[in-house]
Amino acid sequence: MNMPKLLKLLLICIVCIKGQAVAQTTNRYKPTWDSLSEYRIPKWFKDGKFGIYTHWGVYSVPAVGPNGTWYSHNVYMYEDSDQRKYHEKHYGKLEEFGYKEFIPMFKAEKFDADEWAELFEKSGAKWAGPVAEHHDGFAMWDTKFNHWNAVKMGPRRDIVGELEKAIKKRGMKYVTTFHHETNWWFFPVWDKRYDCGDPKYSDLYGPIHQRGDQPTKEYLDEWYGKLIEVIDNYDPDLIWFDTGFGAMKEDYRKRFVAYYLNKAHQRGKEVVITYKQNALPPGVGVEDLELAQMREMTMHEWMTDTTVDDGEGWSYIQNAEYKTVNRLVDNLVDRVSKNGHLLLNVGPKPDGTIPEEAKELLLGIGKWFDINGDAIYGTRCWTKAAEGPTQLERDGDYGNEMGLDYTGKDIRFTVKGKNLYAICLAWPGKEATIKSVTAVEFPNEDFLGIYSNEIESITMLGDGKKLDWKATKEGLKIKTPAKKPCKHAYVFKISLK
Repeated sequence: MNMPKLLKLLLICIVCIKGQAVAQTTNRYKPTWDSLSEYRIPKWFKDGKFGIYTHWGVYSVPAVGPNGTWYSHNVYMYEDSDQRKYHEKHYGKLEEFGYKEFIPMFKAEKFDADEWAELFEKSGAKWAGPVAEHHDGFAMWDTKFNHWNAVKMGPRRDIVGELEKAIKKRGMKYVTTFHHETNWWFFPVWDKRYDCGDPKYSDLYGPIHQRGDQPTKEYLDEWYGKLIEVIDNYDPDLIWFDTGFGAMKEDYRKRFVAYYLNKAHQRGKEVVITYKQNALPPGVGVEDLELAQMREMTMHEWMTDTTVDDGEGWSYIQNAEYKTVNRLVDNLVDRVSKNGHLLLNVGPKPDGTIPEEAKELLLGIGKWFDINGDAIYGTRCWTKAAEGPTQLERDGDYGNEMGLDYTGKDIRFTVKGKNLYAICLAWPGKEATIKSVTAVEFPNEDFLGIYSNEIESITMLGDGKKLDWKATKEGLKIKTPAKKPCKHAYVFKISLK
């Protein structure tokens, strides 16, 4: 064989090898649960602990609860609902004023993506983003699948795109959440009395079908296509799914997960998928619990989505009741100690402004993080999560975060490096007692903590001065600072030898 032919053959081999390498890189994950189970949760998520998302859309215009995002469903499906009565009193008969008539009122004239992102950053959030599409079928980006979207109607702005730039610019990870699986069941498209039963509005309200019919291939293809569109165009770091995700056919879910993970791999990044109600096998993503938290520490990572209001709003509603900073901080700490994370929802007004009550809550959380962030960011679970009298009655159930009043004896633990953080969920008084630390000669029968001779020093975050302490049969007793360093959840930093 002459040299030119040999060289040509070598070049062909090199090209083939490179091509195989690219193919392997592109298709690292196959659309099988066996392959997708090789996924690992990225460090940025494990370290970040806290994020924010926003329920903001056409449903923000009527702003009537309970659960403002379900306003249109309740109006169309239940003639005797309070929301139907409100609708007809203020806007007229549903036959004459359908949900689509709210779209021109959704103007977002005061929306400022940079202002939102700055607020989220100040809150201490490490990831943030919008609801990309809710059950109502109105997309917040310029989707090719229908013209019922925020670029072509209402705000006439690419909300998903503007927030992507503003949030990533501040070093936060970008979140998009999807709820549009439920659009198939959300409106009574079989009822021709209303505009939702008119085929010319099907790309908003969903395809015409009979009650009880299952989603068609065309519907599933559009659902999948919208996800791919957002991944390709906006490169989200975390995609969150509502309960309807599990109702999508399994092969579509597997294809989506494989596409998203492979796309991230091509881009040299790591991403997260969250799901509810067993929509994915364990390990393929992160389980999300709505308005809930775990009673005990888990061996798997999980997340809660909850909201700044009392759970009746999610989107902006008139006269909403809001949680307190203290309650939100306590719930965050409790989750983190048990291997959990928090995604906190805010509901902006239809003009794009965030309610002052919500702003104050986010800034209050941020002030707490400014002092106590070391006990949350980058931490891991300790050998035990908690001690104290106040416990959840149920484990992981919807709404079980509500109504807990913690005391100074309720303590949660995190660990990072040689530091153990003992976080009192209320002020413990002049002295705190931590039962999970004991003198060597006095271990409790159920002792799972550390011995006193392992301690180098103890301080309280925000104070910094070494505190007096002693080990007793009851546990580690620590003298607290003369002045409280913050307003919520007080952190003892126990530095170990």
